[in-house]
Amino acid sequence: QITPDSLIYRTFLNYNPSPASNPIIIRSNPAVIPIECHYPRRENISSNAIQPTWAPFSSALSAEERLVFSLRLMNEDWSAERPFTGFQLGDILNIQAEVGTESHVPLRLFVDSCVAALSPGTDSSPHYTIIDFNGCLVDGRSDDTSSAFIAPRPREDVLRFRIDVFRFAGDARNLIYITCHLKVTPADQAPDPLNKACSFNKARNTWAPLEGTRDICSCCETGNCESTAFSRRLNPLERWPGRRFRRQAATEAEADVVIGPVLLSGDPGAAGER
Repeated sequence: QITPDSLIYRTFLNYNPSPASNPIIIRSNPAVIPIECHYPRRENISSNAIQPTWAPFSSALSAEERLVFSLRLMNEDWSAERPFTGFQLGDILNIQAEVGTESHVPLRLFVDSCVAALSPGTDSSPHYTIIDFNGCLVDGRSDDTSSAFIAPRPREDVLRFRIDVFRFAGDARNLIYITCHLKVTPADQAPDPLNKACSFNKARNTWAPLEGTRDICSCCETGNCESTAFSRRLNPLERWPGRRFRRQAATEAEADVVIGPVLLSGDPGAAGER
């Protein structure tokens, strides 16, 4: 449209996200955005980019007997927890796993597995696997994510990782619970295929460990990390010093921890960006 002073241009920006690599989850919403531009007919003009502001979020935690395992949702610089309401597709979840060691020998913490679902636990349906195969962050293997473990650790008994926000397709509740299995080994025990933190490096198209030799991540691609050949030699509980740790290993050295509910913004017209 042309007026005496302006050239007016109107159009619509349509966004229809491609299906995720796993069809049960969604990482962005469709959107239709009307656009109207007014150009003065006798002046030079320019535009400034819009900078989005993402909503905050935070977590819940649980514990297991003598060692206190926890999960926390952290802010962008990892300096504090964030509230867990009203964040959007396109945001990043910064998750910090910790274990309170108290008077125990120095420990190194690992996240063995993590599953997202609409309720606490790993058996409900639908569910989505984030970490699997004894410490492989399989969500980072998808083309549309930047999920990874964060290096370096602040301490051996702390492990950080980030995942791209998603929601379950076809569910109007817009919430997720994340249940993770945490475990510890002696801090001086070298990481191995059963005790590791591996992320997928898209630039090099390979798995890389947070610490340890690269070969401990090779089973992330095959999914065969608990082979019989490794299970006895690499059991994380065999090398605990002292009788007490061997006798109580099942309750001392591992725990299932739940974080949630993590609440997503319910605005269906907001398109998330990765």
